[in-house]
This record gives sequence, structure tokens and C-alpha cells, in this order.
Amino acid sequence: MSVLTSPPTSSDSGEKISRRRSWRAKAAGVLAAALTVTTVVASPAPAADNPYERGPAPTTASIEASRGSFATSTVTVSRLAVSGFGGGTIYYPTTTTAGTFGAISIAPGFTALQSSIAWLGPRLASQGFVVFTIDTLTTSDQPDSRGRQLLASLDYLTQQSSVRSRIDSSRLGVVGHSMGGGGTLEAARSRPSLQAAIPLTGWNLTKNWSTLRVPTLVVGAEADTVAPVATHSIPFYTSLPSSLDKAYLELRGASHFAPNSSNTTIAKYTLSWLKRFIDNDTRYEQFLCPIPNTSLSISDYRGNCPHNG
Repeated sequence: MSVLTSPPTSSDSGEKISRRRSWRAKAAGVLAAALTVTTVVASPAPAADNPYERGPAPTTASIEASRGSFATSTVTVSRLAVSGFGGGTIYYPTTTTAGTFGAISIAPGFTALQSSIAWLGPRLASQGFVVFTIDTLTTSDQPDSRGRQLLASLDYLTQQSSVRSRIDSSRLGVVGHSMGGGGTLEAARSRPSLQAAIPLTGWNLTKNWSTLRVPTLVVGAEADTVAPVATHSIPFYTSLPSSLDKAYLELRGASHFAPNSSNTTIAKYTLSWLKRFIDNDTRYEQFLCPIPNTSLSISDYRGNCPHNG
């Protein structure tokens, strides 16, 4: 006991002070570490990447290419196996590891078969979409009928087709040529849950589409004598609500039948529009906004940028 109560020597006092300082330093270090850990745990997680992006970051070369990064396959659908439209061909990415894909139905024009717009099938599918090029019930079906047939084909695609498990049924769009283009406007007005509509040199006697709520890219042809832009594509575009994500692309010197063969300008802007609004892939916004300049292939381009969707 005397050892404990005897006054410490100066050497003892120095060692105790040193030990206390060492202990305080260690305690402070532990506390700082604890606070650091707490701060890391409490900090908000970074925003998740867009889950709908498919394929590598786009470039001008990639959106102009005749094929994208996905290998594709096809399924032939007999008109005898469906109702409400005339059958068709499904083009789809073969990968089973990239998740589900958005889907598009494409309708041909007056007197035409799906073969007239078949080039778009593998071109768009290889960029990461399921694409259905359809035949109509008759080749003389009018736009309102073609609009219903586009919707019937989407319903078949998402509910009954052999590739339905590959499709995200909330991400759908419609494309069409001539009367099929007029049909895309009809389909989009009837089903506002669609994510995108693209009439290609569309024909429709209805000129007012002010109630349409689907992001729409109207493609016209400068030299079109079947559906002149002054009485078809331009009135379609201008009648769309100003608040809607919309654009008007006019193909320089092109005829009504420009969409019936491989066309780089049609493909690059169709792809960019579908990616931007069906996949919500803002990586493609750069090709749509700022508004593209007129060029050797574009005689007019109008739109409301930036896009809201």
C-alpha cells in the first residue's frame, strides 16, 4: 500500500503523462474513425444508371451504321395465327443477358406489303429493340384501320408472341409509312401510354392532332407528290401540342417512297427518337438537340428542345 500512496518521482510522472497523452491521441483517432464511418454510411447513395439503356454509348458512326451491336434473329408470324392484323415478321436481339427490350410495330403504306419497310427490322433490332414489321388485313386499309392494326400487333407481340418474355410491355412505339404513317398518328392518339410515334411521309385526311400525347417525330419528303408536306406532314407537326416532345424532319429532294429502301437519314433519326423516348436514353439527345442543321440530306428540321421526356 505504501507503494501506491508514496509520491511519484518525476520519472514516474513523466511516464504517466506520456501514457495519458498517448491514450488520448488513440482515443481521438478511434473517435475520428468512428465519425468517418458514420459519415460514409449516412451519405446518400449515388443515383442509379438508367436501367433501360441498351448497347454502347452512341456515336455518329454507330447511329448511321447499317447494323448495331446486337446479333438478331427472326420469327415469321402467319396471318392465320393472329387476329386484328395481317401477320408479319419479328426481329429481335438474340442475347438473353441484356434484360428486356422496348418494342416497335411498323406498318406499310397503301397497296404495300411488309417487305416495303422490312429494311428497318434488322437495322433497329440490332440496336436493341424488338421490331415487328406487319402486313395489314388488306393492302387498301385506311389510316384509322392501320392504327388499330398497329395496336393489335403490339398486343400480340407483348402477350402471345414467342418473344414476349424479351419485351418490356411498358416501353412501346409505332412507326409507319404513308397510310401506315397516318396509322401511327391514329394509334398514338388512341393509346397515350405509347412512348414514341414516327409517321414516315404519312398520309391522313385528319390534320388536327392536338389531343395526341405521345412524343412524335414527323418525317416528310421535300419532293413528295403523294402526301405533299404542305398538306400532310407539316400540318401534322404544327397541330401537335406545343408542350409535347415533337420534331419535324424533312428529307431534301426525297420522294414519297424514300422510306421503302435503306435510308441513312431516316434510320439515324428514327433510331435516336426511339432510343430517347422508348428507352429514356439521354445519350441520344445529342443527335436531336440542338436542332440539326439543314444539310445535303435535310431540307428542314423543327423541334422543341430540350426534350422533357
